[in-house]
Amino acid sequence: MSKKRIYLNSMGLLCAMGSSPNTIKKNLIEKQLNLTQTDDFSLDTVWPLGLYQGELPAIPLSEKKWKSRNNQFALAALKQIEPEITAAIEQFGAHRVGVIIGTSTSGISDSEPAISEWLVTGEVPKRYDYGLQEMGATANFVAKVLGLHGPAYGISTACSSGAKALAAAKRQIDLGVCDAVIAGGVDTICQLTVQGFASLQALSDKSCNPFSVNRKGINIGEGAALFLVTGQTKGVELVGYGESSDAYHISAPDPMGNGAIKCMTAALDDAGIEAKEVGYVNLHGTATALNDQMEALAMNKVFGAHTLCSSTKPFTGHTLGAAGAVEAGICWLMLSSVGGEKFLPFHIWDGVKDPDLPEINLVTTDVTLDGPIRYVLSNSFAFGGNNVSLLLGRV
Repeated sequence: MSKKRIYLNSMGLLCAMGSSPNTIKKNLIEKQLNLTQTDDFSLDTVWPLGLYQGELPAIPLSEKKWKSRNNQFALAALKQIEPEITAAIEQFGAHRVGVIIGTSTSGISDSEPAISEWLVTGEVPKRYDYGLQEMGATANFVAKVLGLHGPAYGISTACSSGAKALAAAKRQIDLGVCDAVIAGGVDTICQLTVQGFASLQALSDKSCNPFSVNRKGINIGEGAALFLVTGQTKGVELVGYGESSDAYHISAPDPMGNGAIKCMTAALDDAGIEAKEVGYVNLHGTATALNDQMEALAMNKVFGAHTLCSSTKPFTGHTLGAAGAVEAGICWLMLSSVGGEKFLPFHIWDGVKDPDLPEINLVTTDVTLDGPIRYVLSNSFAFGGNNVSLLLGRV
């Protein structure tokens, strides 16, 4: 059990669904899908991708190692919560504010054209710096932009990175290392991820179809979700978290869902609550054959067939290293007062159940709730069986 109560005070969020929390919440409520059909990141093959279409701020630092699209995403999210961050720095001091950011691509999208040019010309372009693609680059960029002197580091555990950054922020404050942490996930689309997942035959050529018998794979997306995490009672409480490792396969999950069961159970234990108290679960829900099968089995084992749940990846695409933070952000919108209107994220699919999957209670109709949901769980299950579940609570 944690020694301190930890809160996600404020949030900056952008993804294919929009450039602000209010816009994203509105599009979720209205069930607006915003995937882009493009072959820009693949070899003459058109894929539906969760591309962000909004404007991005310019990088204010002169060194070329900072000039990546990933850092622009981080800066755009930071600007949404700039007043709260400024107040935290003034209150606690720059040495007591940390930065922990999950990513799986960092600045690889900016390195790819430079490497292509080098292969043709034999010369490395002057604009290129290897630091663009270091996994800790975005965390260090944020710390430098804000003038922070607390711990600053990246987490790169594939699809669980952004959620693990929030769990790590909770530990930093629990341990007294920091009084505030800017934490979350940032990932931008690049050729490496699109072509890599295509080579694994894990991409869908249509909008992803989680938990359907007709599911074909994921839609790659991009996004950023950054939170100001402190011990001050404001926003949404990070009530607990659980982490586990399948130790099963480099890319496939444990088919019995043992790792997923362990981390969901650990999150409940960390919070000191029972499964029946959780009103909604944001599923990892990738729409791949093995992940959905494993997660349905684990969900049914821990929560039974009645707890409301959905996958929001048809809205955002799978934002990889940012996914855990983006989806925690959607849960944050459910539990906070931002945008006013209460909502449950709808489960977008073709409605054709897979008879081989255990029963789970997908939000496939408009649900009238008896009262506000108190607790929600967000799952992130990554390559290598690297799992994390975040339990969030209404303040």
